[in-house]
Amino acid sequence: MNVKVKLLGVFRGLSGRSQLSIELDEPAVMRKLVEKLAESFSPKFKRALVDPELDDPRPNTLILVNGREISVLHGLETEICDSDEVVLIPVSHGG
Repeated sequence: MNVKVKLLGVFRGLSGRSQLSIELDEPAVMRKLVEKLAESFSPKFKRALVDPELDDPRPNTLILVNGREISVLHGLETEICDSDEVVLIPVSHGG
């Protein structure tokens, strides 16, 4: 199955790409896509995507599947289907 991924902000800069297609085995969930993306690019990209203390992307990233944020779906267990569009938006923290 083929999933389209759009990378915004720092993810675009660290990957050198604004979008890509990822091939996943079915059935697929968001957790598997995040793992594959983290392995596909530099360690710096992985640190930006996945919070190292929590081993979870959600503190650092808003993840949309077909325009819906995964927190209103099933979180990292959100099922991904062929031709879905996933958008990764970095979250800025400050204080």
